[in-house]
Amino acid sequence: MVGFPLLLIPLAIYNIVVWLMPSVSLTEPLVRVTLPSGAEWPVTLSEVLLSLGLMLLLLEIAKGAKPGSKYITDHLLSFVVFAASVAEFVLWPKFGTSTFFLLALMTMVDFFGGIVLRSGRPPVSASVARRPAPRTEQPAPEPRIEPAPATPVQTPAQPAPSAASVAESVLSDHPKPNAPQPAETMRASEATQPTAEPSPELQPGTTASSETPER
Repeated sequence: MVGFPLLLIPLAIYNIVVWLMPSVSLTEPLVRVTLPSGAEWPVTLSEVLLSLGLMLLLLEIAKGAKPGSKYITDHLLSFVVFAASVAEFVLWPKFGTSTFFLLALMTMVDFFGGIVLRSGRPPVSASVARRPAPRTEQPAPEPRIEPAPATPVQTPAQPAPSAASVAESVLSDHPKPNAPQPAETMRASEATQPTAEPSPELQPGTTASSETPER
């Protein structure tokens, strides 16, 4: 649909009616529509072709407004359709009607409207350069799962020690006194005994008394 000119459809229908169905009149009413006001509106084939041309022209403009559409091929085809419709309107007497003139005018609007939309659109490189760099979303930090505090193991309470056991432990801690040796005991006893005074008889240098009886 990008490279196909949609206005070629009503022009092709007009050419088919003129060349292949000469008995069909463009001005004869096809149907009569009664409006709410009570008036009758006769709908002719010419009005149907013009209405179809207007809707297709709207689609052509919407298609040309999209970015990336309306390439050179599309513009060339629109120009070919416009030139062919103008040539038929000028050269062939069967196409010299107001209906075909309005259809040719729509093709001209389609061709020049595509050029205006193309010229007003910035080039692709400029649009890419102006486009801001996409933000890189930082991943959310993962929640830290802290380990549950270890419950302290309750040890059974030790029974209080009795007084007898405390006394035995104290006595076992103190070493027993060593038995004194015999030499040490003798020295200790000599030190404690008082020194005896020597008798005068045993003193050296003394002579026996004169009172000693003679034998």
